[in-house]
Amino acid sequence: MVGSRGVIKKKRTKWGVVFLKRGLAAVLTLILILSSLTAVFANHDKGNGKSQDHKRFQLGAEALLKEHKDLIKGKRVGLITNPTGVDKDLTSVVDLLFNDPDVELTALYGPEHGVRGSAQAGQYVEYYIDEKTNLPVYSLYGQTRKPTPEMLENVDVLLFDIQDVGTRFYTYIYTMAYAMEAAKENNIPFIVLDRPNPLGGTKVEGPVLDASKYTSFVGNYAIPLRHGMTVGELAKLFNKEFNIGADLTVVEMKGWKRTMYFDETPFEFVMPSPNMPTLETALVYPGAALIEGTNVSEGRGTTKPFELIGAPFINADKLAAELNGLDLPGVKFRAASFIPTFSKHSGALSHGIQIHITNRDSFKPVETGLHIVKTIHELYPAQFQFRAPDSKGISFFDLLIGNGWVREAIENGKSVDEMKAQWEDELDQFMDVREKYLIY
Repeated sequence: MVGSRGVIKKKRTKWGVVFLKRGLAAVLTLILILSSLTAVFANHDKGNGKSQDHKRFQLGAEALLKEHKDLIKGKRVGLITNPTGVDKDLTSVVDLLFNDPDVELTALYGPEHGVRGSAQAGQYVEYYIDEKTNLPVYSLYGQTRKPTPEMLENVDVLLFDIQDVGTRFYTYIYTMAYAMEAAKENNIPFIVLDRPNPLGGTKVEGPVLDASKYTSFVGNYAIPLRHGMTVGELAKLFNKEFNIGADLTVVEMKGWKRTMYFDETPFEFVMPSPNMPTLETALVYPGAALIEGTNVSEGRGTTKPFELIGAPFINADKLAAELNGLDLPGVKFRAASFIPTFSKHSGALSHGIQIHITNRDSFKPVETGLHIVKTIHELYPAQFQFRAPDSKGISFFDLLIGNGWVREAIENGKSVDEMKAQWEDELDQFMDVREKYLIY
């Protein structure tokens, strides 16, 4: 009997352990399932911009129609925009205004690349009638960069809604400034519908443009290459500091913080221009676009404009090794070869590098771009060239960098650190001025 009881006790203990193990396994399985479902729904919300946090975001265009329609109600509205002028649902601001019964949209104005974004860089877009709305579309690029009185005769208020990329030589901010001048001259209120700076709004970098000699459509005001401002903030700065004096209103965004890159918002990145396909393009652009001022390809005519840089005379492995040897913050260089389908070296096998950002918070695009130009210049002094001076004796590189001394410093073998030290004082002065116009 004693032995039987011992067996029964052992069996009970064994089954208890089994049930305990099975119970723990079931609980762990349930936890894993719930965690997986939570992750799935979280990713679904994030991917569709529908999380509770994202509901607080609002673009200037959305704020205009939801909260500030009194600014345009009962008035004939002219709109300066391009394909980036969309709301969170990717509906064009043209359609939003045209289909709103309280709004009378009477004219459209297109910057470089046009209202629908179909024109390549530098291509002139003539006046035409928009097929979808039957509205007149006036070009603000090429022969007429500033709206004429005839273009504005059926307009009571002028709106601007275009996504900028945070770099001084991107032309849309000067289309805005010229339109502000025209609005002032024709007594028309000017409204900027604000949008994020895709590079964030905390980092400012590069030399301030020397407006005494180097003003152009790729740099019309004394601001640095990477300005760290939204178009609304720039409009306020231009209007006051450069004496435009327009009747200006900035319809502000909601939810955007200065620390945010574009992919940290719920908004989709719509190509601002044909050679600005991704946020990564915009991140390298403030420095990589300086290559446009040379005889080296900046990657136009490839699927990675401004990320791919090269020329037929370059040794890709050598250039990549030299640049990686500099140990620049937040970036690596990969030896690459490519054949541009148009622009510089079209159809010719070119060799060089692809820029890979490894840490965008520490990456310094302007300094990186200058290191690339300087290194190619040093490796290939006989083949490398800055673009020839124009009729005024100014190289296109000088217009991009905003002065003549940086090119001379490269030619004379000065270091990028020496160049940076030379522009720091003016950059500090700009930072003091900039502070007065920050909205967010």
